[in-house]
Amino acid sequence: MLMSRKLKNPNTDTYAMKPIIITHGGVGCPPENKDGTDKAAKVGFEILEKGGSALDAVEAAIVILEDDPRFNAGYGSFLRLDGSIEMDAIIMDSEGSCGAVAAIKDVKNPISIARKVMTTPHILLVGEGAVDFARREGFQKFDPKTEKAIKKLAEYKEKIKTNDLPEWADKWKEFKYCDTVGAVAVDRQGKFAAGSSSGGIPIALKGRVGDSALVGCGAFAGEHGAVTPTGVGEEIIRKVLSKSVYDRIVDGLTPQEACEWGMGLFDPNIPMGIIAISRDGFGITATNDMAWSVLKG
Repeated sequence: MLMSRKLKNPNTDTYAMKPIIITHGGVGCPPENKDGTDKAAKVGFEILEKGGSALDAVEAAIVILEDDPRFNAGYGSFLRLDGSIEMDAIIMDSEGSCGAVAAIKDVKNPISIARKVMTTPHILLVGEGAVDFARREGFQKFDPKTEKAIKKLAEYKEKIKTNDLPEWADKWKEFKYCDTVGAVAVDRQGKFAAGSSSGGIPIALKGRVGDSALVGCGAFAGEHGAVTPTGVGEEIIRKVLSKSVYDRIVDGLTPQEACEWGMGLFDPNIPMGIIAISRDGFGITATNDMAWSVLKG
């Protein structure tokens, strides 16, 4: 479904204490992949209906998206220029608990490892340290590389040679692709959570970290709501997008208005999407196709 920046908010009711979850498959994700975001939302919503936490629901939903190779996260991650896969993920709740991993490799579900980081004194673990932590926590070695990813890398390298690229991608020499997945939720206790997981961008140097590992960029949750974006990570980081949109909700904008305000910070040619939730409703907007799903009590 093509989403315009003037998308009207389909939810106008106050749903305080009523569970709700939103999932997305990343900006650029075709509408035919909505069955994947539907499945993720269903799994998360079942947790919320049983009185489970928004944090549990967001993690479970994103695990579903990470396991689906159609999405750019976990098993669907892109290869970097050197042929490796490095992934980022973050999860946060409205009580300020947060965990994240960056440039992690050889694991299946980065979002679950990020959740485990929440049990440590730290917020962000990176690279080999993140992998070592995952092994200690019982996460087995897993190679997320697919034949599709190998083929795509070859295609992207050809694009670099011919410079057949969109204007917005001049710096990174990349072109259209499905981006980061994410979810936001509120549970029956009125607590919010947000999460994001990314397989990176198609053309990236080893060690590149995007917004999906950074608090306030790839996700933010507070007592007023939760936000997670999708798009060009470097641009999201520059705007500290999740926290910026959240602050507009605190200022009194509806989540839909806040999402549209956030989109207005960027050149319309830059692929971008945002989902947000508060006690006043939810917001969803994107510059391109973006498979998404909503379930509410």
